[in-house]
Amino acid sequence: MTKSELINILKEKHPQLQLKEVASLVDIFFNQLAESLQKGGRVEIRGFGTFSLRQRKARLARNPRTGEKVSVGNRNAVYFRAGRQLKERINGGKKTA
Repeated sequence: MTKSELINILKEKHPQLQLKEVASLVDIFFNQLAESLQKGGRVEIRGFGTFSLRQRKARLARNPRTGEKVSVGNRNAVYFRAGRQLKERINGGKKTA
């Protein structure tokens, strides 16, 4: 699903809202999620999952095009852990461990 598909689905479910309003709400949601992560916070959406940051250590990588070794510094990566309800929904109602 793309962002524009999400906007269109929300517009269909809420016809009283203008398309620009729905797009603005979706943008606000994603911007707030990114801002919270940027500040080092954690975003928990009950029934869906949790977004958090994980620190990646510096390492020596390889450029796939040239084969040249490249140094990659410390960085943060976004980590998502699916919630129990989302896992159950995806697995057809089966309980997961």
